Amino acid sequence: MYKIIACDLDETLLSTDRSVSQGNIEAIKKARELGVKFVLATGRGFKTVQGTLKELGLDNVKDEYVISFNGGAITENYNNRLLSFNGITFEFARELFNHGLDYDVCIHVYSKDVVYGYNMCDDEIAYLKGRMDFVEIKEDNIDFLKDEEIAKVLYMNKDINYLNKIEEELADITHEADVSYSSNRYIEFNRKGVNKGAGLRTLAKLLGVAIEDTMAIGDNLNDLAMIKDAGLGVGVANVVTKMKDDCEYITEADHNHDAIKEVIEKFILNVEDEA
Repeated sequence: MYKIIACDLDETLLSTDRSVSQGNIEAIKKARELGVKFVLATGRGFKTVQGTLKELGLDNVKDEYVISFNGGAITENYNNRLLSFNGITFEFARELFNHGLDYDVCIHVYSKDVVYGYNMCDDEIAYLKGRMDFVEIKEDNIDFLKDEEIAKVLYMNKDINYLNKIEEELADITHEADVSYSSNRYIEFNRKGVNKGAGLRTLAKLLGVAIEDTMAIGDNLNDLAMIKDAGLGVGVANVVTKMKDDCEYITEADHNHDAIKEVIEKFILNVEDEA
């Protein structure tokens, strides 16, 4: 039986209204009663997922874990105890920020504790509401962060082709980063080799679990590494087209219709389909 389920949040576990459905909550509880670890695996920082952990009964619980910052951090839920952190250098963050000034993007800079936002448009502010708070950067530099540990930088624009163009134009510096996409609006820059797959492997090793005994569930390209690395890689029905061939199973339900319940019933609880 699978011992760890690593699950993305936005557009996977969470419904459009940013909540966890009752069906998903009940299924996760049943899996945990069988000893399965349910691990949030998110691009957000660990401090921004406490509301979701509370919905699941996982907040401030010992021996339960979160993979955050796209694998940049692993924490135990009890007191948010930091087990590992792999961020980018301030110099690289500043370089990414400065390049971002030349594009039509909102820029996020993630420190361990705070999300900083520059050029935040109304649509982005509305999207973040209920997901995370941010501190606005009013100057066109991030020198005030030179002594902070920085997890990652991302750019936001809802035109994915535009973000693809940015990646191509920044190819001379992106070799220093692990580049991914999320929520059909972000291009994300982590430290090279830092991704959700690496985070899942690290956590599995810490817990003495074989990677074959892990499952990963997601919907977008920042989930791809863990979907490939896990013993079972699952895409929800709304998974992006580019990832479909890499998923061993794609749910019939989307993120608004108990997709996680479907996965747990099929692969953990062994509930037979009703015919």
